[in-house]
Amino acid sequence: MYIEKIKSPADLKSLSISELTELAQELRETIIQTVATNGGHLASNLGTVDLTIALHYVFHCPEDKIIWDVGHQAYAHKLLTGRFNAFPTIRKQGGLSGFPKMTESLYDAFGTGHSSTSISAALGILEGRDHNKKKFKVIPVIGDGALTAGLAFEGLNHAGHLKKDIIVILNDNEMSISPNVGALSAYLRRIMMGDLYTKFKKETKLFLERIPGVGEPVLKIVQKAEDTVKGLFVPGLLFEELGFEYVGPVDGHKIDALIETMNTFKDFPGPVLIHTITKKGKGYGPAEKNPWNFHGVGPFDIETGKSQPSSRKSYSEIFGNCLTKLAADDNRIIAITAAMTEGTGLSEFVRTFPKRFYDVGIAEPHAATFAAGLATQGLKPVVAIYSTFLQRSYDEII
Repeated sequence: MYIEKIKSPADLKSLSISELTELAQELRETIIQTVATNGGHLASNLGTVDLTIALHYVFHCPEDKIIWDVGHQAYAHKLLTGRFNAFPTIRKQGGLSGFPKMTESLYDAFGTGHSSTSISAALGILEGRDHNKKKFKVIPVIGDGALTAGLAFEGLNHAGHLKKDIIVILNDNEMSISPNVGALSAYLRRIMMGDLYTKFKKETKLFLERIPGVGEPVLKIVQKAEDTVKGLFVPGLLFEELGFEYVGPVDGHKIDALIETMNTFKDFPGPVLIHTITKKGKGYGPAEKNPWNFHGVGPFDIETGKSQPSSRKSYSEIFGNCLTKLAADDNRIIAITAAMTEGTGLSEFVRTFPKRFYDVGIAEPHAATFAAGLATQGLKPVVAIYSTFLQRSYDEII
């Protein structure tokens, strides 16, 4: 087995692509077996295995810093950074943390647990690096769900302004941002990712800027034409408007393509965003079919994918059922959640009253103020948020 021989990410660099692919399978099997026993986050971790291998193959950790947004998808990262023997203890008392933990390993560059912090943290690390006159890469890995939070866009906006060499990896596992994956867009991406294209674009810009009186208007026309074409075929125009070089989408399960892309852009002089497409639950049928059921799970049977049934209802289920019953008698009741429909027990409510339910994404401050606006119109909004995430909304509630 390859997995038992990996003592640090440096051991990956001697493996071929076919060997890395076999390693990915071993990582998935280990994660499935461990989570089936201990519980944990399964679907998200299975989806990031290939991406994690590519990251550690291309970059040089712990000198380079990988920042995992939320951090619940970092199991493969732990397995590849000297924690294979301790992995059966994950999420157990005295064992490995289920999230990156700076006191646990030098490879955990930033302590995470909440959503959408990675880009801001990475930018701070980059500024600290430059202040200390050091040289290393910083790579935040953020999901498309986490990217819906305002904090993530604040980080993107500031990074584009500072023009630092941040390398953002967008782990898109919902296909919500990237509908354009056809042959023409793939061809266009290959052109736009190429060194010749990048060099030509840069030299053309410099040439046109030097032509007095004529160059600047022509340059604007050329840039507008390029943006129009890219806007039709490439779903990254938003990021380019924020000052990023957009790359992708790239198949997040093709290790060779990921390695090639990262190698091409790892030394890019400004902000770059590499958009990868992954599948939650990759490699385990029940989790691929129903990834939400395998987001955060207790122990389960690997053969069937079924968890041991609970003998009693959870508080969230009781809350959701009660709210649904109340809403049947009062059409002013509105339910709101922040990307936690199932977790807050609102599944039955959304099935029964879909037009009176709002999932605002990872945007707790917006949820609170949105509810306040509804209340001014005589409605009865009920905002369901985990207490640990409610702290984002304290100012809005007060």
